This record gives sequence, structure tokens and C-alpha cells, in this order.
Amino acid sequence: MQHTKIAVLGGGNLGVAIAEGLHSNGKYRAEDIFITRRNTKSIQHLSTKGLQVTSDNLRAVKESRWILLCVQPGQLNELLEEIKPYLNPEQHVLISVITSITIKHIADVVGEEFPIIRSMPNTAIAIHESMTCLAFNKRSQGVKEEVQEMFDCLGSTLVIEEELMAAATVLCASGIAFYMRFIRAATQGGIQLGFDSEDALKIAVQVSKGVSGLLAHNHSHPEQEIDKVTTPRGCTIAGLNEMEHQGFSPAFIKGLVTSYERILNMRK
Repeated sequence: MQHTKIAVLGGGNLGVAIAEGLHSNGKYRAEDIFITRRNTKSIQHLSTKGLQVTSDNLRAVKESRWILLCVQPGQLNELLEEIKPYLNPEQHVLISVITSITIKHIADVVGEEFPIIRSMPNTAIAIHESMTCLAFNKRSQGVKEEVQEMFDCLGSTLVIEEELMAAATVLCASGIAFYMRFIRAATQGGIQLGFDSEDALKIAVQVSKGVSGLLAHNHSHPEQEIDKVTTPRGCTIAGLNEMEHQGFSPAFIKGLVTSYERILNMRK
């Protein structure tokens, strides 16, 4: 993959994160990464790293194999119609990171002969810590390993059925915001307990890293790790019980379900 070019069509937050992640990982040379945006002013900083920043989608498509579709859902059809005359199913692989857009939707515009993949990463892809879910159409089975390799170098991947993509969007992409809100709450609580804001945030961030590391290293269930730090009549169980009494878990789950239902409604 070292000399295979990639076009990131749509230089928004996620598109930029993907481009930066691929570049910093070293799988692609900077000059082999195109990133496009109608107004390139906000992404010009990427050109100082050697990436090819342009508003010319056609040039990016002509020179690349991997075509990452990273625009807003309402902009996709216009983009596909623009690049369609220059797409070749023998040359191009289409990878969409667009919420609620199905593989069939893309195939209906460009043709069913194309390898088309749906990918749902998150913005942690910029630091190689994304959780990315992937769904493949039949035509893309021949590039499955290459696509997984691409995203594995940017975090972890999970191949799923396309019908689970809405759920993956909530857990993988929106999940970044949900977990950030938890860390923010922990920081605010730390300030109320007497820490200054900088120290409270440092503690909250490191504890969250430790939590993830324990679960990944021990291959354990969260309740197993919780049991290790709760003692009879202790402060931890008292705090946990109060959180549950105030609706912590139901509120979090309800938030996930609400986001999921919103995605389903976007399809209508």
C-alpha cells in the first residue's frame, strides 16, 4: 500500500482525521494523500505536511485507487454525479464514512459493479485509536484484507453486517462525544471535591485510559473489574448506588437509543 494513492473527498473533521492518521502512520506517503474541500482555507495546514490539498475532486479521483467519501449526506449525490464519469470499477474502490447512506444508495448512482465499503470510524483515527466498523458488498470481497489493513493501522476494526451500521455509528462515532461528556462530568466532580481544573482533568483522563486498558488486557467484563474495587459498606459502592439511583445507566442507554432512532429517521 505504500505507493497507492488515496482521495479523501470531504475535508471536514472526520476526513481530516483520516488523512492525518494515514499520513502519521506511514502507510501512505504524504504526496499520495489527496484531501478535498470546496473552500480549502481551513485545511491548508495539511499542505505544510506534504498532503495534496485541493478543491478539485476529479483530479483526486483520477490519480487515486481508494476513494473515501466523507461529505455530508445531503452532498453525496452531487459528489457522486460529479465523479461518476471518471470512476472505473477495475481501478477504484469506494469507501463511505457517511452516516445513514447505504451501499445500495451508492451503487444505484455509480453502478453495482464497483467495490463499495461502508466504514464507521471516529475522530480518534487521527491518533491511531479509532474503533472502526466495516461492511462490504460482494464486489469488495477481493479487497477486504487491504481495507482492514488500512483501518487496522488506525486503531481496531470489526467487520459487521450492514444492518448494524446505524448502531455502529452510535457506539463508534457518537460514542466519542458520549465518553467525552462522562470525562467532563468526572472533571467537574473533581473540581467540586477540591482539585483545580487541570489536575481534575488529568486524573479523569488517566483513569479512563486505565479502565480501557484493564478491560482490553484482562478480557474481562466491567462488573468483574468493579467488584475488585468495591468493599462492603465502602465509599465506592455507596457512590455507584447513588449514581444508579439518579439514573446514570438508564440515561446513558436512553441517549444511545435516541441517537440510534435519529439515524433511522434520517433515512426516511
